[in-house]
Amino acid sequence: MYLGGLCFITDHKASSLPFEDMTRKVLKYGVRWIQYRDKENSRRHIYKNSVMLRQITKGARAVLTVNDHSDIALVAEADGVHLGQDDLPIREARKLMGKDKIIGISTHSPEQAVEAERNGADYIGFGPVFHTGTKDAGSPKGIDLLREIRKEIGIPLVAIGGITPENLLSVLETGVDAVAVASAILRGDVEENAKSFMDIINSYDKRHK
Repeated sequence: MYLGGLCFITDHKASSLPFEDMTRKVLKYGVRWIQYRDKENSRRHIYKNSVMLRQITKGARAVLTVNDHSDIALVAEADGVHLGQDDLPIREARKLMGKDKIIGISTHSPEQAVEAERNGADYIGFGPVFHTGTKDAGSPKGIDLLREIRKEIGIPLVAIGGITPENLLSVLETGVDAVAVASAILRGDVEENAKSFMDIINSYDKRHK
C-alpha cells in the first residue's frame, strides 16, 4: 500500500473550497494519498463525504484514509483510518477493520511512536514538527526529534505540522517516508502549491532512490 510522498489533509479552516474540489486539485498534480479530516460536520455527513472521496480517489488510484472514525472508514471502503491519541485504541480498531486496512496514528513523543508500532500501527504521524495554526497540536517538536524517532521505529514515518516548501527539504533529509500537509497547500493557489510540494519531493526522490 502506498504510504509515501505527500499526504494531503483536507481542512475547512484553511480553505472554503468543498472537500471534493480541493481533493481533485491536488490529485491533478500527482498527490496519491488523501486524508479526509473533518472536525465540523456530523457523522452522517462525514460518511457521505467519505463515500464521495472514495470514488474520486479510486478513480485516481490514490489512497484514502479517514480521520478519527474507524467505522466510517470501513463502511465507506476507504483504505484505512488515521487515529488520534484520544480515539479508539489501535488494537480495537484493528479488530474492527481487519488486517488489510491501514491504521495510522498521530504521535507527539518517541514513547508514543514506539508504543504505536508495538500495538500494530501501519504508520506513525509525528508532530507538529514546526509551529502550525491548523489545530492545537502542542509545541513544535523540531527536526532533531523527528530524526531520533526515525531511528526508533521500523514502520513508515509521516511528518506533520507547519511544513512548507521552504522547510520541506530539511524534513525529507531526516529519512521520513512522507509529509502530511493541509494549510500550506490550501492557503492560496491550491494547484500551484501542490505542484511546488510535489516538484520538491520528486526531485529529492530522484537524487536519493
